Amino acid sequence: MKYAFWNNKGGTGKTSLAFQAIARYAERHPEERVLVVDACPQANLSELLLGGMTNQGGAKLLQQQGKVPRCSLGGYFQTRLPSPYSVPAFSSYDYIMQPATQNAWIPNNISLVCGDPLLELQSNAINTLSNTQIPGTDTWIAVVEWLKNFLDQVASDFNTVFIDCNPSFSLYTQIALASVDRLIIPVMADDSSRRALQNAISLVYGLSLPSPIYATYAFSAKLAAASRPLPTVHLIAKNRITQYMGPASAYAAVLTAIQQDITKLLRTNTNLFSFSTIENGMVDIRDFQSTGVVAFAKGVPFSRLLAGKQSIGTHRVQVNEVQRNESLGAIDLLVARL
Repeated sequence: MKYAFWNNKGGTGKTSLAFQAIARYAERHPEERVLVVDACPQANLSELLLGGMTNQGGAKLLQQQGKVPRCSLGGYFQTRLPSPYSVPAFSSYDYIMQPATQNAWIPNNISLVCGDPLLELQSNAINTLSNTQIPGTDTWIAVVEWLKNFLDQVASDFNTVFIDCNPSFSLYTQIALASVDRLIIPVMADDSSRRALQNAISLVYGLSLPSPIYATYAFSAKLAAASRPLPTVHLIAKNRITQYMGPASAYAAVLTAIQQDITKLLRTNTNLFSFSTIENGMVDIRDFQSTGVVAFAKGVPFSRLLAGKQSIGTHRVQVNEVQRNESLGAIDLLVARL
């Protein structure tokens, strides 16, 4: 199964949620081999897996990007640029590394394709290649399947794939989304998250477009024309929900509106979802508070984070054991749905 963490809005806690969920999934399924693809130019998930801020995750990421060939998604795309429409000879394993060799807190059954700021530089070239007119060749499909080509080569070696996507709907994000089976969409308790969720559904599935003229060029229409499947929405993660948020609060009103939006879509477009009831398709994730600050600074999963005073740079931060257990419990709820 292949999952993507994505929302058409930044700041929803997507990458931090992905980090904890992926690490916990790997811990709870030690018999599986898990592949993580960081499809975001910011590469924050890669930095977390490689050690976070205090354990030189950024420096370790630069080492991977400095290898020949470049050990990152950008390195693989660099290989594809001269051969965009036919699959060249390559080994996916040239671009896959083991984060546990750099960060002892990460489960050994996780492998990683690092993120890379090179994706932004490559974006214009990839767009141009996808729009080139060549008789008898669907150039957009050929380019959009780059990551699928990569994953097909290692399909027998990995049980589960997780992709962390950029909030944009740029072509490299479309390449990522076209390669997965299911979407996990984090939302926050604010109205911009509600609009972003509506935008995400519209962008992927071509719903509520402002004009029929866009229908032909929609992501879903292009995939359908080439008989390629669309991913289904698997989970809406209501992220950073505080334990003090009462039913009458403005936050609760927004989350209720989001739930109502999805409920309506479930009635009219059941094929877009892997769940049949709203209860099975939404999960509440509490605010991680100081537990999250320490875990992400150190690149440590909640299950392996120690309670007590922790050093973050020149600061000492308290990790409360009750709060840590509650944070881990929230991640466990999400992982149980995968």
